[in-house]
Amino acid sequence: MFALEIAAIGLIWGCTYAMMALGLTLVYGLLRVLHVAHATVFTLGAYVGLLVANHAGSLWLAFPAAMLAAGILGPLIYRLVYEPMLDKPPHVALIASIGLLVAMEDGFRLIFGPYGLSFNDNAWITTSYTVAGISINQVQVWIVIAACLLLAVFAAFSARSRAGVAWRATVSDPAMAASFGVDVIRVRYLNFFIASVLAAVAGVLVGLLNNLVEPGMGNVISYKGLAIIVLGGLGSVPGTLLASLLLGVVESFGTLYLAKVMDRDAIAFLFLIVMLMLRPQGLLGVRR
Repeated sequence: MFALEIAAIGLIWGCTYAMMALGLTLVYGLLRVLHVAHATVFTLGAYVGLLVANHAGSLWLAFPAAMLAAGILGPLIYRLVYEPMLDKPPHVALIASIGLLVAMEDGFRLIFGPYGLSFNDNAWITTSYTVAGISINQVQVWIVIAACLLLAVFAAFSARSRAGVAWRATVSDPAMAASFGVDVIRVRYLNFFIASVLAAVAGVLVGLLNNLVEPGMGNVISYKGLAIIVLGGLGSVPGTLLASLLLGVVESFGTLYLAKVMDRDAIAFLFLIVMLMLRPQGLLGVRR
C-alpha cells in the first residue's frame, strides 16, 4: 500500500510535468525552438492566480485570470522574440529565450518582491481525501483532473477541429500547409496560446500545492520539461506524456531510497541523463 501511495504521488507530479512539457513540445514541433522562456509564462500564471485569489477571495476566478494573462503573454513572446529570428540558426532563438527568462525573472522580483507569496485560502491544501487507502489533498486531485481534462480537450481539438487539422498540417509540412491556404502565422499564435494556457494552469496548481509563489519557481520545472521533451522524442506528444509520468514516478521512488544522497531534482536529472545515454532518440523516437 505504501508503494502504491508513492506511485500515486509520482503520477500526480507527472501530470504537472505533462502540462508544462506539452507546451514546450508544441512550440518545438512547430518552430524547432527550445522555448526556455516558457518558465516565465508558468510563473506569471501562478502570480496572477494568486493575486486574483487573494483579492477576489475566489480560487475559481484565479484560473481563468491566469489563463488569460498567460494566453496573452505567450503569443506576445512569439511576436516580439521568436518571429524576427525564424530565419536565424536555432541557437539564436535559444539564447534570446534564455535572456528573456532572466529578464522576466528579475522583473517578477522587482514587482512582487524577492520573497515568496502565499495564498490566503489554504483550504485546498488542508482538505484531503482517502482513495483506496491513499491519502491525497484537494490540490493533488485537481492536478490530475486538470491534466486529464486539458489533455483530452487538446486531443479532441487537434483531431476533430479545422484549426487542429491546420495545426497538425503546419507541423508536418509548413510550406505544403501554406500552399493549401492554411494561415501559418495564425497557427503559430494559436500554438503559443495553447502552450501558455497549459503552463498557467500548471503554475497556479503548483503554487497552491506548495502554497508558495516566487520569481524563480518555474526554472527547475521548465528545465525538467526541456529534458522530458528530449526523452520523449523531440516533437512527440505521446512520448512527452509518457516521459512526464515516468519521471514523476521515478522521482517519487528515488526520494524514498536516495533521499540521503541526493534531492528530488538531482534524482530526476540523473534519471534523464541515464535514459538519454541508453536511448538517445527518446522513448518513442526513431533512431536515425
